[in-house]
Amino acid sequence: MTTAKLKSSSSRTSDDVVELIHPPAFEEGQKVRALRTVRNDGTYPGVPTGTEMIQAGDVGYVKSIGTYLQMYYIYAIDFYERRIVVGMRAKELELVDSRCNDPK
Repeated sequence: MTTAKLKSSSSRTSDDVVELIHPPAFEEGQKVRALRTVRNDGTYPGVPTGTEMIQAGDVGYVKSIGTYLQMYYIYAIDFYERRIVVGMRAKELELVDSRCNDPK
């Protein structure tokens, strides 16, 4: 007779957290930097799956904020130098300059 170990609910990952209970981490117009390289996972049309879209360190601006699965914020980031807009999560981004768009 074998016994199976039950998974504890404490083994939840950060991906299990519902982000939408908090305000978005970034606002439209903010300058951000990619923390990791992003490859097409098959959701970007016209680009083969696995193609590198963004490199870690690339800088862009938050163009819009949407949601995914009623759990996560997805930020449309305009990487203007690469002429591409990519959807990313907050954990994949860092704020470059929070005051770059402050009124003078």
